[in-house]
Amino acid sequence: MKNSVPTATFIRYDRGNLEDQTLIDLYKKMLKPRMIEEKMLILLRQGKISKWFSGIGQEAISVGVTASLLKEEYILPMHRNLGVFTGRDIPLYRLFSQWQGKESGFTKGRDRSFHFGTQEFNIVGMISHLGPQLGVADGIALAHKLRNEQNVCAVFTGEGATSEGDFHEALNVASVWELPVIFCVENNGYGLSTPTSEQFRCENIADKGIGYGMESHIIDGNNILEVYTKVSELAEDIRNNPRPVLLEFKTFRMRGHEEASGTKYVPQELMDTWALKDPLSNYRNFLKNEGLLSEEEDDKLKLLIKAEIESHLQKAFAEEPVEADESRELDDVYQSFKDEVVEAGSEKENIRLIDAISQGLKQSMERYDNLVIMGQDVAEYGGVFKITEGFVEAFGRERVRNTPICESAIVSASMGLSINKCKAVMEMQFADFVSSGFNPIVNYLAKVHYRWDENADVVIRMPCGAGVQAGPFHSQTNEAWFTKTPGLKVVYPAFPADAKGLLISAINDPNPVLFFEHKALYRSVYGDVPTNYYTLPIGKASLLREGNDITIISYGAGVHWALETLDNNPDINADLIDLRSLQPLDTEAIYRSVRKTGKAIILQEDTMFGGIASDISALIMENCFEHLDAAVKRVASMDTPVPFSKALEDQFLPKGRFEKELKDLLEY
Repeated sequence: MKNSVPTATFIRYDRGNLEDQTLIDLYKKMLKPRMIEEKMLILLRQGKISKWFSGIGQEAISVGVTASLLKEEYILPMHRNLGVFTGRDIPLYRLFSQWQGKESGFTKGRDRSFHFGTQEFNIVGMISHLGPQLGVADGIALAHKLRNEQNVCAVFTGEGATSEGDFHEALNVASVWELPVIFCVENNGYGLSTPTSEQFRCENIADKGIGYGMESHIIDGNNILEVYTKVSELAEDIRNNPRPVLLEFKTFRMRGHEEASGTKYVPQELMDTWALKDPLSNYRNFLKNEGLLSEEEDDKLKLLIKAEIESHLQKAFAEEPVEADESRELDDVYQSFKDEVVEAGSEKENIRLIDAISQGLKQSMERYDNLVIMGQDVAEYGGVFKITEGFVEAFGRERVRNTPICESAIVSASMGLSINKCKAVMEMQFADFVSSGFNPIVNYLAKVHYRWDENADVVIRMPCGAGVQAGPFHSQTNEAWFTKTPGLKVVYPAFPADAKGLLISAINDPNPVLFFEHKALYRSVYGDVPTNYYTLPIGKASLLREGNDITIISYGAGVHWALETLDNNPDINADLIDLRSLQPLDTEAIYRSVRKTGKAIILQEDTMFGGIASDISALIMENCFEHLDAAVKRVASMDTPVPFSKALEDQFLPKGRFEKELKDLLEY
């Protein structure tokens, strides 16, 4: 029976064909995150949680989108989307424990707020850099499409993040590849304190969809029925007709960007206007006017939710704080796995480094039908170095994918493929271009297992190095950018047989691997390579020459320079160590040799300052000092960008200086 006195609503609702129970359920789903937030604001003032990003006034979007998707479909929320987490029925004590940094949370106390994901509930949380999660959604959707699964993926962002390059890249890729992604932009008027008038010039964010050839819609983000009905309709259609859709939800943030920032920068008139459009109070009044909710029923519902909150809070409060365990912290940086050992066969062929890499990649594609190769021009063209030539004919364009020029989005998409049970190999056309995809590598791939136990089953191939007169933008050997980033593995082979076995191992490894391939060695270095599929252990150096007078440590092209020097000076009695892997580093092989010889020289192509030679030198000094007969010597390229002309490049590289430095150290 309807209330005799209608209550005011400032939002026009159209229930359409929705059942009464659906209408009530949507109210319950909005009420719970609102009541949790109100409690969290109290706890924040009491110092019982460290920070809070409020979604008060925006609940209809999170709740409506989540209710529209199937439980098995992934959602990638932001820090104002509590309704996504409660809508997936995550036990509240786990959320409370997460916000208090306790063990029952999702990050073992390693991250706060909503910076987490959970495969159990098909939620993939954000990182503070915002943009990469849009590309991750592309990868998740791509995996669904490759398996012919009729699933959509929904990803959230704010209007502020639409100014980031990742937004453009992710939408462009999704459109080109026709990926089933719903891009949900919550336009709440402000990026922290910057109003939309200072962020973009188009009238609506939805207008940006035109540039991508993408369907887009503007939705009243405070109208739960409009959100739920429209997203449900679109999701069902996308499942049958895969494509991306851009949704702009018009809404407003009633509290600060986070609680410490306040809202003084917002005109009071604007706050008052949007307060009248509160999604919860308006919908409550609508239900009362429809005779679907009485005051008594509403009060009873609030009491039930309050009791649930208090019960789960007590469980979280009672939990002991996380104890620091050094071994566990170190062990969780990488996903542990049983490294499969496949022995090399006796049948071999003499091939180039480039052929060995291609062969290892091809045999891995044959072994894993969920392995996807992505990169610029890698399909019919075969990549600029022709490593994937013929792969399209062998494996199809679905698995060998040309990409737009958008390194950041493709790194992120690789992460999404991994989340959704695929393997990814991405080719950076040149290692120099990795700077355009740096953020998702060092902040997403590297940290994801440590943060919430998710693996990043991604290999990024890095054609690198000088000696081919390619100039400052195509010649860097930039491995040191990544060896210092916990969570990444860095492999740098110098010989064909090593390259093949290590690439196969890198693809087997569920952790992110940067695989460096020296361009000058591609077609100049030959070797006998086993024809079968085989592995080599990542993190094990190779002792190429044995001697007692000095230890030479190098990798990549430097190994060949050192070999040439020793060949030209047969009287030099040296251990020559080819590191092969830079992270993890085979320190035992280094220490064993240095303790024997008493002298060490490290040769790297990278520039001197901040290179890995500096760390190796420090490790030797710390662990082998009493065995040393001289200071550790480093030989590296000049501290300039890589020059173009041959005379300048020859001067830049350390090859010509190495022999003198080696002899000087021997004579010390």
